[in-house]
Amino acid sequence: MPLQLSVLDQSPIAEGMTAEEALQNTVRLAQFVEELGYKRFWVSEHHDANSLAGSSPEVLLGHIGAKTSRIRIGSGGVMLPHYSAYKVAENFRVLAGLAPGRVDLGIGRAPGGMPRATMALQDGRPRPVDRYPQQIDDLLGYLHDTLPPVHPLYGVKATPMVQSPPDVWLLGSSSETAKLAADKGLPYVFAQFINGEGGEHYMRLYRERFVPSPYLHEPRGMVAVFAICAETDEKAEWIAGSLDLTLLMIEQGMALNGTPSPEKAAAYPYSPYERKRVEDNRRRMIVGSPARVKDELHRLSEAYETEEIMLVTITYDFNDKLASFRLIAEAMWG
Repeated sequence: MPLQLSVLDQSPIAEGMTAEEALQNTVRLAQFVEELGYKRFWVSEHHDANSLAGSSPEVLLGHIGAKTSRIRIGSGGVMLPHYSAYKVAENFRVLAGLAPGRVDLGIGRAPGGMPRATMALQDGRPRPVDRYPQQIDDLLGYLHDTLPPVHPLYGVKATPMVQSPPDVWLLGSSSETAKLAADKGLPYVFAQFINGEGGEHYMRLYRERFVPSPYLHEPRGMVAVFAICAETDEKAEWIAGSLDLTLLMIEQGMALNGTPSPEKAAAYPYSPYERKRVEDNRRRMIVGSPARVKDELHRLSEAYETEEIMLVTITYDFNDKLASFRLIAEAMWG
C-alpha cells in the first residue's frame, strides 16, 4: 500500500502578515492538498500566540468543511482539559453532520499556550488535567451514546444525533499518551515535530500494550513531523532557516512577531549554543529536495511501522509552503 500523507496546519502568521491572511491561507491550503491527494487536513489549537492564528479548531473546521469535499478534516488537536467533554462532543457532532464521514477529533492534554492563557480559559480555576483519562471516557460515551448506567449523567444525549460520529485520535509527545491510547483502544499520533526523541519507542510501547476496543480492533499509529521541500537541498535549507530561528526564539522566550524571513534567519548571529540547538531541533524536521524528502519519509514510515505520516510545514512565504506540498506529492505518488 502506498504511503499515505496528511497535513496539520497551525495557521502560522509570517512577519508583516495579518491573522486574517493566515486563516485564509489555511483554507487555501486545505483545498490545495485535497486536489493533490492528501488524506487528512487537521488544524491546531494555540492560545495567546502572536505567530499562530488557529485558536479555535472547531470553528475553523466548519469553514474548511464547507470549502472542501473529499479530504478528511479534523483537529490536531482539541486540548480537552480546558473544556467540557459534552460540549466538545456536540461541537464535533455538528461538524460530522455538516461533513458526513470525514471528521476526525484529535485530542490532547497540553495547554496550547502560556499559563496566563490557561488561567483565562479556566476562569482562574486550576486546570483539571488529572481528569483527562475520565474525560476521554466521557467524550466517547457522548459521541457513541454509551454512557454506563452508573454515570451521573446517564441518559443525556449529545446532539445532533448524527449517523457517523467523528473518529477520536489521541495526540501526544510522551510515553503517557502512548499508554493511554493503547489502554483505551484508540488510534495514536506521536508529535515528532514537538519532541524529536523517543517517538519510535513510544510507538512500539503503544503497539505492544494495545487493547482492542469497540472503536479500533488493531493498533493504528501515525507520526507528525515538520517537513520543508524545495527543488534543491540548498533552497530547502534556505527556506527552513525561518523555522530554525522560530523554534529557537520560542525556546529562549524571545519576542516573536510572526515567522521571520529566511534573510532575517541567515543574518541572525547564532552563538555556538544556539547553533547546537538548531542542530538538535532538526531531529523534528525533514528538509530537502523531493528525492531526499521521499527517502526520509519512507525511512520514518519503517521506523514507526506506520502507513500514514502527517506533515507540518511553516514557511515565511506561503508560496514556498504550497510548493513544498506539491513537490512532496509528486515525488511520492508521481
